[in-house]
Amino acid sequence: MTDISSDIVQSIVAAKRELPGALLPILHDIQHALGYLPGEVVPLIAKQLNLSRAEVHGVITYYHHFRQTPPGSHVVHVCCAEACQANGSEALAAHARERLKDSDLTLEPVYCLGLCSIGPAVQIDETTLHARVTPEKFDALIGALGERS
Repeated sequence: MTDISSDIVQSIVAAKRELPGALLPILHDIQHALGYLPGEVVPLIAKQLNLSRAEVHGVITYYHHFRQTPPGSHVVHVCCAEACQANGSEALAAHARERLKDSDLTLEPVYCLGLCSIGPAVQIDETTLHARVTPEKFDALIGALGERS
């Protein structure tokens, strides 16, 4: 972890440590600031919150939202909830895994993007939602990312 990253983490922990249930807000803020949770944050957070390293690590690994490695240039979420499954998200997710396996994009399953009646749904970079995504539409969305990058 760089000095700048360390300063960011220290600042976040200092600002939130007195909150009831401070661990989750701290982890969310660190991931938002750095893009992931470096392993080096575990002992720092544990010490500041008077928790064991195992407790902090357990929370990080329990929640699928938290990343322990840096994400790729874009994060692509494919909804895997039941409504999207009924509309073909399992096949879309398989297509996405194959399409992105050698790319610098991060593929993550999510369990509901709120587009249940018009799935399967995909979200790119936590900002852009897409509905009724077919493998062909997925490929076009990914191709457009290359043009924007």
